[in-house]
Formats: sequence, structure tokens, C-alpha cells
Amino acid sequence: MRALSHWIIALCASPIGVFVLAALDSTLFFSLPFGIDAAVIILAARMDRLWWIVPLVATTGSVLGAALTFWMGVKIGEQGLDRWVPAKRLERIHARVRSKGAVALAVLDLIPPPFPFTPFVLAAGALDVKPRTFFITLSICRILRFGAEAALADAYGSSVLTALDSDLFHDIVTFFIAIAIGLTVLSIVQVIRATRRPATTT
Repeated sequence: MRALSHWIIALCASPIGVFVLAALDSTLFFSLPFGIDAAVIILAARMDRLWWIVPLVATTGSVLGAALTFWMGVKIGEQGLDRWVPAKRLERIHARVRSKGAVALAVLDLIPPPFPFTPFVLAAGALDVKPRTFFITLSICRILRFGAEAALADAYGSSVLTALDSDLFHDIVTFFIAIAIGLTVLSIVQVIRATRRPATTT
């Protein structure tokens, strides 16, 4: 199992891995709690003086993934949103959009994992939130989030790299791999069910 966790870390904690993981993390089809944050920290610690590149790569991938989710929301529309977002959460989203608009939804990205931010991106598209305002705010929030993580990784890089060799860390990685597989399968099943279930009409 240690060999598997080594391979996963090497795959995800690379510039391409961070970009792809960040994009997938912003879609409805993939779920790995703390995955992109861990990858940003590990890669930034390894890149030493070039740590500042990591938040840019992660933010670019994340915003592209969010754009796909936002576009899905536009296609689904407000009438079809109830198939994808639980009723209680949908009520809170409606209230937030009415009172504060695009910025209020995008700023939710600053709430740390495992807060389910992706449904809010989907809802933003479905509820005709202004794309430009939403994505500018989201980009700023992602830069702040990933930038803070990368800066901390640079400051404590040696400790981070030492932790990567511990058996405990590899056990944790293996545990989260299993969770990611389960949650991703569940997410795909929910997407399939949502596409087949008719929207509630009012």
C-alpha cells in the first residue's frame, strides 16, 4: 500500500497533477476532501523558491473546473436545480443570491474543506448570477486560499517533506484514496439519477 500512496502523491503533487486535481475538485464528478489542499502544500514545499507558481496553477485549474460546473448550471436552469441541490441548501442559496448576489456565493470558497462549495457554483449558473463578477471574486478567493497554503508550505518546507516519509502519512493517504473512490462513485451515481429525474414544477 505504501507503493500505491507514493505513486498517488507523485502523480497529484506535480504541476500537471495539481492543475488536473484542482479542475476535477470543482466539478460534480469527483470528490477528494482536502486533496487539492494537500497537493498544493506538498508541491509548494518541494518547489522551494518557486512555490509561488503553485497557487497560480491550482487557481487556473480550479476556475476552469468551476466554469464547467457553472455552465452546467446555466443549462440546467432554475427549474431543474432541485434535482441537483437538496431543498434546504437550495433555500439558503436563493436567499444569499437575492440579498448579496455573485460576490456572496464566490466568497464561500474561503470556507475550508469539507464545505460543499461545488453545488453553489452550479446554483450560481442556474440562478443567472453575473459570470464576470462571480469568477473574478472566485479567482481572488482561490489565490488567497492556495497562496496562504503554499506560503506556509514554503516556510515549513523541511517539516512537510519529513512528514511525507512517515508511515502515518502514507496510511492517511491510503485512507483518503479509499474515501475518494467511494465519494466519486457516489457523485457519479447522483449525477446519473439527477439527469434522469424530472424537475419539480411550480
